[in-house]
Amino acid sequence: MESVAVVAVPFPAQGHLNQLLHLSLQLAARGLSVHYAAPAEHVRQARARVHGWGDDALRRVQFHELAISEYASPPPDPAAGSPFPSHLMPLWEAFTASARAPVAALLREASASHRRVVVLYDLMNGFVAEEAARLPNGEGYALHGTAVSSIIGRVEDGRRLLRERGLEYLPIDPYVTEEFMEYLLKRMRAEQSMVASAGLIANSCRALEGEFIDFLAQQMAAGGKKLFTIGPLNPLLDASAPEQSSRSQHGCLQWLDKQPPASVLYVSFGSMSSLRGEQIEELAAALRGSNQRFIWVLRDADRGNVFADDGESRHAKFLSEFTKQTQGTGLLITDWAPQLEILAHPATAAFVSHCGWNSTMESMSHGKPILAWPMHSDQPWDAELVCGYLEAGFLVRPCEKHAEVIPAATIQQVVERMMASDEGRAVRQRAADVGEAVRASLAAGGSSQKDFEDFVAHITR
Repeated sequence: MESVAVVAVPFPAQGHLNQLLHLSLQLAARGLSVHYAAPAEHVRQARARVHGWGDDALRRVQFHELAISEYASPPPDPAAGSPFPSHLMPLWEAFTASARAPVAALLREASASHRRVVVLYDLMNGFVAEEAARLPNGEGYALHGTAVSSIIGRVEDGRRLLRERGLEYLPIDPYVTEEFMEYLLKRMRAEQSMVASAGLIANSCRALEGEFIDFLAQQMAAGGKKLFTIGPLNPLLDASAPEQSSRSQHGCLQWLDKQPPASVLYVSFGSMSSLRGEQIEELAAALRGSNQRFIWVLRDADRGNVFADDGESRHAKFLSEFTKQTQGTGLLITDWAPQLEILAHPATAAFVSHCGWNSTMESMSHGKPILAWPMHSDQPWDAELVCGYLEAGFLVRPCEKHAEVIPAATIQQVVERMMASDEGRAVRQRAADVGEAVRASLAAGGSSQKDFEDFVAHITR
């Protein structure tokens, strides 16, 4: 194994950094030489926010800081016409324009000293795929960090399969900006990742998308490429990550310990979404009116450089008043929350989520139903998959109504439907069953565990 080097290059956004770091740590735990390369501030971000792995595990991975050109890092604009995080475009443009040279240098160095270089790159990083293909002893694998069903929906036969299952494919185009679509097609060159790759690694599992995985595997095999479906990338369910971090436990977990089983609603909109002020007020009124216990992570979307944040919160006055009004019932978190541990906790009953794929996989992993509130990109499709196919959630608001403020009464009605109705009880049970099946896929003999073992055997052949 020492003769094989693994180099992982994520796209610089939290969900992408997170998935490739978890995979890197899994491979390092198997004794492989693993390198993780990102801009300096994103190496720091990935390390600071990782949960479920101990500090010793992080030391097994060699981190490399990619020098990229300077970029603007403005705050998000919650009042923007689109909920898509356009404020991150300067970072992404700088990364795509200037990371190629340092990535190429790192790959050449690894190539000169190893029998084989295995390059893992985010599907969004077409330029990394091209550099990996130039190595005489290299092979590249794209990590697809969203639903497998979102890939197959791009071809007619795949869309037909989805329709046969009662699903209408939702492409991302209406849920991102024109600027981003142009960037995706012309500069990011994501399609090149698949063309140049030896195969695809998917953060999904057969328990969630079995028939869609079969379809994609067949399509890829016809093109001479391999598919390894190894999800969920969740260290709390990974036998190779038993270590405890030296970091102190977040206070919310102690609060959860004091709550009755399956009584708490977890509310979080991820790292790339911001709610406008009027919507925050309506959500707050719904949580108060429902009389349900809750944990609410109230943060604005990340900046390009999260360490450039000035630390001031636009929510300060609201936070003070709302905390007094809900004392004993709810908990507000304004910093980075330990989402994996919250979702794994027996007191947590359900998750109000933007349906980013990381959050979707984590919620399903722990058998927690989703109150889906998609914002942009692939999130509307993820919501459709959870609510329409898995039947493990309720839709709070379709994404096309992002310009409207959802009134408190509407939100409260969905919350009460999930937490206090027979229909909600059935959905919670369905989610629990899905969670059991997802966890079984990672256990010995499970489909994801087998695919991971096959991938390790393949790259170390």
